[in-house]
Amino acid sequence: MKGKLIGKISFFISQKEYTMCSFLYPGEYLPSTYSIDFDKLYKEGYRGIIFDIDNTLVPHGAPADARAIALFAHLKELGFSCMLLSNNKEPRVRTFYDAVGASFYMHKAGKPKPSGYRRAMERMGTDTSNTIFIGDQIFTDIVGANLTKIRTILVKPIHPKEEIQIVLKRLLEKPILGCYLLHRRLFGARYASSAKKSK
Repeated sequence: MKGKLIGKISFFISQKEYTMCSFLYPGEYLPSTYSIDFDKLYKEGYRGIIFDIDNTLVPHGAPADARAIALFAHLKELGFSCMLLSNNKEPRVRTFYDAVGASFYMHKAGKPKPSGYRRAMERMGTDTSNTIFIGDQIFTDIVGANLTKIRTILVKPIHPKEEIQIVLKRLLEKPILGCYLLHRRLFGARYASSAKKSK
């Protein structure tokens, strides 16, 4: 009896903690942007994708590569509207945008403020029900999208080489990510997996 009571109390506390911290947790956590099954997401009704650039699509500061260009060509074929949402300066964002052929871009977007995400949806002609955000940082990327009520996918950074302020953020992200993974194990995923199935 005592054991069951303790279990119920622990469950309640865990659920409450999840609710309090849920704005920090991604909807899904995947190894890479390139492991996402975008065909499946389109069939599920999603029509707009907001991407971070650095360490989400390419290593930090790197130009668009063949893989990124091929991804955006495929997304265009599927019918997605794609927005590059970055806090970087325009020369960096515009150059990448031109190379991959995204639908739109926004530089100095002010992430994680929700206003940038809302403007992104306005320009794409989508809303919170059919838009997905994909990024590699919790505090800069995921928090803002969560506050805007957009489905989020957190991906592992492509390359470990990063600016010092990002490295410091990673240290703060580790315990949050650990709590998220624990809650996912205990209570299940918020969404059905969008990862590509192994062949």
